[in-house]
Amino acid sequence: MSNNILIDRRTCLRGLGASLALPLLETMGWADAIKGKAVKPPVRLGFMYMPHGVIMDQFWPATPESFLSAPPAALEALRPVLNQCLLVKGISGTPIAPFNGAPHALELSTWLTAQLPDADTRNRINIAISADQIMANYVGGLTSLPSLELATMPQTHKENQEGLNEGYYSHCSFRSATQAVPAETNPRSVLNRLFGKSDKPGNTAQTGPLDRQMLDLVIDGAKDLRRKLPQNDQHKLDEYLDSVRAVERRISAIEYRQKEAALEKAGVSTSKRNASDSPPIEIKIPIGDKRSEYMQVMCDLNVLAFQTDTTRVSTYIGSTPNGVSYPELGFKDEHHSQTHHNNRPEQVAKVAAITKFNIDQFAYMVKKMASLREGEGTLLDNCIMMWGSGLEDGNKHGRENLPFIIAGKGGGSINTGRFIDSVKGNQGDLLTTLLACSGVPLDRPIGIATKQITEMMKI
Repeated sequence: MSNNILIDRRTCLRGLGASLALPLLETMGWADAIKGKAVKPPVRLGFMYMPHGVIMDQFWPATPESFLSAPPAALEALRPVLNQCLLVKGISGTPIAPFNGAPHALELSTWLTAQLPDADTRNRINIAISADQIMANYVGGLTSLPSLELATMPQTHKENQEGLNEGYYSHCSFRSATQAVPAETNPRSVLNRLFGKSDKPGNTAQTGPLDRQMLDLVIDGAKDLRRKLPQNDQHKLDEYLDSVRAVERRISAIEYRQKEAALEKAGVSTSKRNASDSPPIEIKIPIGDKRSEYMQVMCDLNVLAFQTDTTRVSTYIGSTPNGVSYPELGFKDEHHSQTHHNNRPEQVAKVAAITKFNIDQFAYMVKKMASLREGEGTLLDNCIMMWGSGLEDGNKHGRENLPFIIAGKGGGSINTGRFIDSVKGNQGDLLTTLLACSGVPLDRPIGIATKQITEMMKI
């Protein structure tokens, strides 16, 4: 017999909300300047993804000693900032059994979760909160955007390996186990929606009024409503509450910034940025469909978001496991088809060229960060930027030794300028370590993690 609960309209309006998020604690903000010393900027954490793995013997340096002086061709664009980079060899991916027939559905979706989807609910998203969103939950209330998600390709891939939901193919960020976070693919939309700017000179995008009273009303009734709901409905309500909490944090941050702007207009300085910090970079929207220019403007948007403290967490999906090609490289073959090369030299060369192309765009971003002054160093000094792939080798779909590049010192927490060639760890260990270096306290390891990789850390 059904045990439905009838809810009147007033209760519904009052109930669809959440308990209040934590207040903005002083210990979570920019540190106050010590007399005579510059303000210590916050640590930012960013991720940039490429599918299908790499040609392993053309990616890893020959020896730890040759890393800085003679990097492989794939890393050549990073040479000016290699002393601010860290390569870690020996990180295994999440084992995919019982989904052995779904390597491409899982290479991206497990990349920041280090956990498999639930085998009993394959046709819908049910995996785990991702590392970027764990950090966003911790620092997102301090910025107008809790996190920034960018992608080069629309997240609309249609395939169902092992019966898995198609969303697993093109999403790496998950706000909760059942909520994939969509990414923005249009740079003009990023400027308009995320930074309140317009691509037309003299125009500024206007946001709608913030109804704090309505938000408070929604939040106020959540607790009473939740007690009356069956477990499945409680789960659905919890997903909604997560969104409401994100809105509440964003409103608080915007209101704070509006107050700061009013004070500055009245001649009262409120900024804790240093006078010597580089001014915000200019964003130029490219004309045409040149892939490198498109990816570089998305990287610029990421840099601007971090530089202006609009957000401290980002993901950029450079491409997904379906249909992408690189005509700039002189061939139109799709990335995926070339990774099944069976050691044919022509195809191996094309995969190596695609890998270098993607790392070149990552290098463009981190070199720009290294050129921008911030505090007593550079923007890159205060970031942790990870480039990588969810497969070791696209030819065999290997996952035993995933390729990763870490750039940035994380405010002094990462020991850079090294190639560590014999780490024993997994994807979850790496993510757990990066969050620890970002200052995020964890009550449990991420996914399959069992430890932190202390060899990476500056202790």
